[in-house]
Parts: sequence; structure tokens; C-alpha cells
Amino acid sequence: MSPSLLDLARRHAEAFTDPDGVAPTPIPGLTIIRQTRPTALQYAISKPLVALILQGEKRVSLGCQTLEFGAGQSLLIAADVPNASQVTRADLLQPYVSLVIDLDPAIIEGLVVEMDGPSHPAPGPMRVDPTEQEVAGTALRLLGLLDRPASLALLQAALLRELHYWLLVGRHGQAIRMLGLADSHARRVARAVNIIRADYARPLRIEHLAQVADMSPSSFHAHFRAVTTLTPLQFQKQVRLIEARRLMLAEGAMIAQAANAVGYESIQQFTREYGRMFGLPPARDMRQARSRLQPAA
Repeated sequence: MSPSLLDLARRHAEAFTDPDGVAPTPIPGLTIIRQTRPTALQYAISKPLVALILQGEKRVSLGCQTLEFGAGQSLLIAADVPNASQVTRADLLQPYVSLVIDLDPAIIEGLVVEMDGPSHPAPGPMRVDPTEQEVAGTALRLLGLLDRPASLALLQAALLRELHYWLLVGRHGQAIRMLGLADSHARRVARAVNIIRADYARPLRIEHLAQVADMSPSSFHAHFRAVTTLTPLQFQKQVRLIEARRLMLAEGAMIAQAANAVGYESIQQFTREYGRMFGLPPARDMRQARSRLQPAA
């Protein structure tokens, strides 16, 4: 019997997963996630991606939208957006396993030009749909080459392009198509998002961001919110808070150090906004997060 996509993903993940549950692959933009137990909420700024859920269940929240999904479904995140995620079903015998594909705008742009299909208004930046057979089949052939490096080097580019093609003609297609249109609102907003992500500690300059996006300030505000569900200021605030939490949890930064590093001048304001986003003030959140990381006695 031929190995399934889950078999191949589990085998690679069991050999290469790091302590955070991430198993990189030699294929550009392709990662396997493996968790052997439900996780606490994890906060991140996701780039456009598709995650094929192969086993287990997960919950992802973006603003007031929450999606729950499991094996046989695919999550699409079609814009750089802050989100909170949590593996809700996993254990040692049946770990949570997903295959994450970073969407490549260059590949998408080339395909969109050749496909020359009609464009329609894109749906929101996050959705879940059943995984199409063609997508899973192409992913299976791609992972099947992990043990054959010479073949992988020759075939991976064509298979990644095929994978993007099937995503484009599938249920996620219209949202993904926007990433390949050079003059789409999604691509213009993405240019501004890149600046916010790189310079999050600096004061926000809306006029400059609008200029980068080639829009008027009012049009930029409207399209930024349509693409990301947030205003530019809300987006910057969430980027700052997520990075501050990472600094405290991963690097041991003190609260004042983390707040200052991400651009806050007022510790009181930082503490207030941190509590609104994460549900606890920074000190209590760090105590609880670190206690969960302690090995069981």
C-alpha cells in the first residue's frame, strides 16, 4: 500500500520537529506542524498561507471571527494578519499534524497571467474549506520526494507551481488570486504591511504608508481594513504587543524593557493594552505561560 500524505508528514515531523512543534522541510515555503497535546493560545502575525490539516483539530481567531477545523480541511490566511491559534485535539497516539504552504506571490502572479480568468471581490482574509483531492495529491507527490534529494531538486519547482495552480482553481482561489495581481488592493496593502512589520516601534506615518500603497489616505484606510480587518493603528498595536510578549517569554525581557523595545513610552498604557489583547496583565500572563512550559514532576 502506498503511504498517505499523513504517513509521510508524520514520518518527517517525528524526525525533525523542534521544541515548538515545527518541522522545516528542504522545500521552500513548506513546513510541517506536529503537536502531541492541546496547546495554549499562540499569537502570531501570519503571512499568506494555506494549512492542510491531516490529523487533529485546531481553532484560529482573527478579530471577532473564530474558526474551528480538523482533518480533511484547509485553512486559508490570505493576508498578513495578527491571529490567535490553539491546537484543541492532539495526543501521543494521534498528534495534530498539518502541512503549511506559504503562498508565493511570484508563482501566483505567473499563473494568474496565464490563466487570464475574471477577477471578483475577494472574501475575507481567513476561511476554512474541505481540502481538494488535487491539492492533497500534489502535496503527496511533493512530500514523497523528501527521501530523494536529487529528484526533489529537479522537480520541486514544478510541483510547487502545480500546487499553487490547484489552489487557485479550487475553493480558495479567488482570495489567492488577489495576491497575484500586481495592482490589486491586497498587494498594495501588503507593501504597507511590510513597512509596519519592519518599523513597528516607530510612530505610524499614514501619509507615507498611503503613498507606498499608491492610495489616498482615506482610500488606504478603507482598503487596509478590508484586507486585514484592522485599521493601520490597530495592526501596528497588535504587532507591537505580540513582539513584546515574545521578547518576555522567549528572551526573558523585563516588562519595561519589552514595552520600550516595541515603541511604548508609557508602561501603564502598555500594561492596559496588553491586558485587553491577551486577557491578563503582562506579569500574570508570563507567570502562567512559564508554568505551562515547566516539565511535569
